[in-house]
Amino acid sequence: MTTETTVTWLTQEAFDRLTAELETLSTTGREDITRKIESAREEGDLKENSGYHAAKEEQGKQEARIRTLTQLLRTAEVGAAPESQGIVVPGTVITATIAGDETRFLIGSREIAGASDLDVYSEQSPLGEAIIGLKVGAKTSYTAPNGKEITVSISKVETFTGK
Repeated sequence: MTTETTVTWLTQEAFDRLTAELETLSTTGREDITRKIESAREEGDLKENSGYHAAKEEQGKQEARIRTLTQLLRTAEVGAAPESQGIVVPGTVITATIAGDETRFLIGSREIAGASDLDVYSEQSPLGEAIIGLKVGAKTSYTAPNGKEITVSISKVETFTGK
C-alpha cells in the first residue's frame, strides 16, 4: 500500500498563523470543549440533551480541524511566494478567462490566502490540474464536476503578495 503525501506551499505568515491556531485548538480549545461537555452531562439524560450533543459535535469538528492542521503543517513547504515567471505554479495569482468570464484567483491552499479576498483553487481541483504548468497566453479546457467542458485562457500570472 502506498500513501501519497501532498506538499503544500505556505507563506511564513500562513504557517505561523496556522501553528498558532493548532496550538490554541490543542490546548485551550480542548479544555473549553471538555468543560462544555461536562456541564451538559450534568443536565441529565444524554439522549434528549441537545447541549450535550451540540458540544460533542463541536468537539468532533475541532478534532478534525486539529488533524487537518497537523497534517498540513507537517508536510508544508514554507517560504516566500514563488516569483512569477509567467507560468502557473502553486502560490501564484492567476487572471484567466474561464467559460467567457475573466476572474482572478490564487492557486494553492485556501490557508495561504488568509485575509485576502481572492478565490482559491487547489492545484488538485479540476481547474488547478488543468492549468498547472501553463504559460500566459495558453488555452485549455477541463471537465467540471457536473460534466460540462469549460474553456480556460491564461492572461496573467503574478507573484502572490497577500492581497
